[in-house]
Amino acid sequence: MSIAEQSPSYIRAISPYVPGKPITELAREMDLDERSIVKLASNENPLGMSPKAKQAVQDAINGIERYPDNFELTHKLAERCGVNFAQIVLGNGSNDILELAARAFLAPGRSAVFSAYAFAVYPLATMGAGAECIAAPSTKDYGHDLAAMKAAIRPDTKVVWLANPNNPTGTFLPYGDIEKFIASISPDILVVLDEAYNDYLPLSERFDTLAWVKQFPNVLITRTFSKIFGLAGLRIGYGVGSQAVVDLLNRVRQPFNVNNLALVAASAALDDQAFLNESFELNACGMAQLLDGLRKLGLESLPSYGNFITFKVADAAGVNRRLLKQGVIVRPLAGYKMPDWLRVTIGREHENVRFLEALEHAIRG
Repeated sequence: MSIAEQSPSYIRAISPYVPGKPITELAREMDLDERSIVKLASNENPLGMSPKAKQAVQDAINGIERYPDNFELTHKLAERCGVNFAQIVLGNGSNDILELAARAFLAPGRSAVFSAYAFAVYPLATMGAGAECIAAPSTKDYGHDLAAMKAAIRPDTKVVWLANPNNPTGTFLPYGDIEKFIASISPDILVVLDEAYNDYLPLSERFDTLAWVKQFPNVLITRTFSKIFGLAGLRIGYGVGSQAVVDLLNRVRQPFNVNNLALVAASAALDDQAFLNESFELNACGMAQLLDGLRKLGLESLPSYGNFITFKVADAAGVNRRLLKQGVIVRPLAGYKMPDWLRVTIGREHENVRFLEALEHAIRG
């Protein structure tokens, strides 16, 4: 018996997460100049990081020999979220918060429910804790079907994963429907509401979900600095929940899971409203530009409330290969059991033009 076989079977059953193809890797594979490549695969902010955050990182280099101190950022987030210090937990990206929730509430003999077309980390975190995955069917736009998710809950279910807006589909659930769903299930089940893309919601659709933390002690809301704040490479996110839930997450959290540079960058980015406004407007304009382009190509797309669009195309795998040869990276969704779909991140105007031109060429073959 090999040493690998000594690992628990539920660990060996995990298929590792496959990220969007890096620019450097494509450049080597296709013998392309890195500067000529357009990456629209990982839902990153095309404007980069906030200028205030960049300055904060540069200023913090001199203190890099010190262990991280999360006091300032945690207090700032608590104040902005209207909760106390003990209700905030920081993570190495919001993915880290998802993993902490799984470690704190899942185990062999337990289960977790999520949508069939939800973020890949939900099953990874569930399986990593030895729990069983229950993927509820989706009946509309590959999004969340709350009735199906409720029906999928079993007596051993301890976590429900719910993203709004959803990744990789971009779909959005009315907040009233989510509130009714949470109220209708057992308070013994942790509901993880993943709001990684909520900063891209139109103002008319926004709602203060943080109020639910008081109303429902079993709700944990996760957010990230990787998307509109442009700090994906620094890996920082946070969770907001009841003090009891956050206490459990802190028990399994690594002592210094967020680095110094990420902490100061996130704190500064929170105050850069001009950058956030610019990023929001760029995304809105880019969304309209790409939707118009996809329509002209006769392609179906899902309604999106994030910073990306999921669209359907014949021979998606072949189209993806032909896009890569042209130096354009998008995200194939075969791993999400959506083999006929691709996901494209909204970029700058010239990047969107480059993608649409390359897509038209790729479709023609």
